[in-house]
Amino acid sequence: MIVCRTKAELKEQLQNLRLAGKTIGFVPTMGYLHEGHASLLRRAKEENTAAVLSVFVNPMQFGPNEDLDRYPRDEERDLGLASQCGVDIVFMPSVSEMYPSAPLTAVVVHKVTEQLCGASRPGHFDGVGLVVSKLLHLVNPNKAYFGMKDAQQVAVITQMVIDLDFPVEIVPCSIVREPDGLALSSRNVYLTPLQREQAVILSQTLKLADQWIKEPQLTVQSLVGRAQEHILQASEAIIDYVELLTFPELTRLEDDIRVSEIEQPLILACAVKFGSTRLIDNTILDKMEV
Repeated sequence: MIVCRTKAELKEQLQNLRLAGKTIGFVPTMGYLHEGHASLLRRAKEENTAAVLSVFVNPMQFGPNEDLDRYPRDEERDLGLASQCGVDIVFMPSVSEMYPSAPLTAVVVHKVTEQLCGASRPGHFDGVGLVVSKLLHLVNPNKAYFGMKDAQQVAVITQMVIDLDFPVEIVPCSIVREPDGLALSSRNVYLTPLQREQAVILSQTLKLADQWIKEPQLTVQSLVGRAQEHILQASEAIIDYVELLTFPELTRLEDDIRVSEIEQPLILACAVKFGSTRLIDNTILDKMEV
């Protein structure tokens, strides 16, 4: 496994892979890797003849009062997991390597960024669009793998790739969860024991929603209201948002429309704080029996 710190080193090593006829699967991350990341890396290695990982905590996607400085970092652990997953190249640039000067170019995706985290974290997806576009240009992979825990990010990047004709296939990958249902996240390390215990209310609520939508008279407003009420049973929970939207367009729905009347796929997504730790989760609802 080769570790590259500069864009020049990365370019050289990628050229060697291509000269050897390798296809490249790419997994961009902000590090502090866990089993969710490992599942992406293993799939990238299975579906391609080489796997490339990037580890970069991107300051452009953090707001003024967000957790950039305290975002967890553990390079040794990340490299160990990457090696176990058969990664060929790890790209670990510094901020100055990625942004030698303040960028004057923006990559803005409209509409799909106007809801959910795009609404509660202004500018977040502009930062995501910029860094992912840079990484896709640098790596030029055949396929790039993203976890569906951040389903909005998947939708945004997919739209960006379509609009800008990036020659890459975006591969959405299923959410990986703890045995009790909590979605794996680098931020889970911030949770106190009580908050960790209560955080499972998110996955429990999403699982219940799959049953609620079987009710033929259920409206959008009723579904969202039930989800909010269930989450707030956890004393530590502070809701940022709970929304039911079409997917992948992420368009809003009229409150009084019956879920059974909606033809498009639906996503129920939530962002909830436990203390100062903000967790996101979602489910693509199965309406087959509605």
